[in-house]
Amino acid sequence: MRRLLLLCLLLPLSLATAPAAPAKSTWRAATPSELAAALPDRAQVVKERIETEMRTASGIIDSHGKLIAGVVLITAGYSADGKYSHYVLVQAPITIGNVRLAPGAYVFGWQRDQDSLMVKFYDAATGTELGDVVAHRLPTGSRVESFRLWPPSDRQIVQIGRFAIPYKLPGQ
Repeated sequence: MRRLLLLCLLLPLSLATAPAAPAKSTWRAATPSELAAALPDRAQVVKERIETEMRTASGIIDSHGKLIAGVVLITAGYSADGKYSHYVLVQAPITIGNVRLAPGAYVFGWQRDQDSLMVKFYDAATGTELGDVVAHRLPTGSRVESFRLWPPSDRQIVQIGRFAIPYKLPGQ
């Protein structure tokens, strides 16, 4: 009986001192001001600084302030023309299709196929190819976006024009 009473007295203390589980990160659409603060007006791509089209910027931000965002590159007149079309800033790991991106800066470009896009990802600093993914056509009636990274609560996709690639965040 004494042991049971002692256990009942100590149990609340052991629960109170147990380490708390880390808070789960929630993601939402980034605001235009958050995107403007994080994305460059000119993105460093290999040896060039290429202008970005800030009105096309889109991204998501988590409850800890980590951002994943992208923007269209204005590549006319640069050696990147035809190879890269978008700049992506990653502050938290993400897997787009089957391409895993750690925190860093990336670029991607795409080529049109019959009814899909072949999207190739590259490291922005070196131009090293990291992998490719097929973007599939969205259903008819979907709004066309130059680039849109949808929050996980809406559609867990990266949208390029009429095409989309699913993505995963850590813990999903």
